[in-house]
Amino acid sequence: MPHIDEVRILRKRALAFQRRARESFNSGDYDLAAFLSEQAVQLHLKSILLEELGDYPRTHSISHLFSLISKIQKYEDLGRFFEERKRTFRLMEDSYISSRYLVREFTREEAEELLNAAEEVLKWRSM
Repeated sequence: MPHIDEVRILRKRALAFQRRARESFNSGDYDLAAFLSEQAVQLHLKSILLEELGDYPRTHSISHLFSLISKIQKYEDLGRFFEERKRTFRLMEDSYISSRYLVREFTREEAEELLNAAEEVLKWRSM
């Protein structure tokens, strides 16, 4: 499958996760909204790396994905966005880990913060 098709699929999935995150948030399921926001960001960042570099690392670390993207000149602003909101994205990484391994509940405010950050990240694209 050509990379451009894979990029589109990843972006389509990222948007689907984002829509479900918003639905989960609106229904009061803040843990799921946090997790789905993380999934949306993770897939979107991978789509950027695939489009720009032809591949992406098989990792779940948003921080690592952002560090790679920040080295791409046209995405320097996205790297700065990450740096300005590093605490938010660390919390987002926690949502991924805690959904599988920890007993932790996300508050409405935390879920909203993650949802808003994810929606901002999904605005960055070159296609």
